[in-house]
Amino acid sequence: MGKLYERIDGRLRSFIERQPVFFVGTAPLDGDGHVNLSPKGRAGTLTVLDERRLAYLDFGGSHAETIAHLRENGRITLMWCAFDGPPTVVRVHGRGEPVFRDDPRFAELLPHFGEADAPGVRVIVLVAAERVSDSCGFAVPFMDYRGERPLHAEYFGRKTDEEFAAYCAAKEHNGTSIDGLPGLPLPLPPRT
Repeated sequence: MGKLYERIDGRLRSFIERQPVFFVGTAPLDGDGHVNLSPKGRAGTLTVLDERRLAYLDFGGSHAETIAHLRENGRITLMWCAFDGPPTVVRVHGRGEPVFRDDPRFAELLPHFGEADAPGVRVIVLVAAERVSDSCGFAVPFMDYRGERPLHAEYFGRKTDEEFAAYCAAKEHNGTSIDGLPGLPLPLPPRT
């Protein structure tokens, strides 16, 4: 049976931090707009800041739907599934905010990610939890974690910050979402 929690307690925090992948869901206000669901990985790129706040590194890619939706309305859901161990699904519904590279909080938040900070970080997504719950994961299959895929880190690791900014600007749906919402500020702000 599912349960609601007042906060991200020690047991939930441990569960969240052990999972190698999580999912992010956002949507525009327009009912005809596109709901977005994104898988997130890369070890160390998500941190539980305290019992009510989480943050994760958002890396370069071909779209910026999550950023656009957060700029428009702030609604976000994070979800983790246990692919091994006891069957569990944890969801955090809340308000998200993209912290851009030229925001003073960007530099303040980066130490929480340790060595996970790497080239290709566009923003830090800061999430304030409003509803924390778990449910059974009886239908979630067992899957074995084999390791990190190095391709994303290697690809962006070969780019200078200027080349990364040019990459972001060249992608059609980085500055503007697929629904026409403002996404990533372009030109990409330099890291502070």
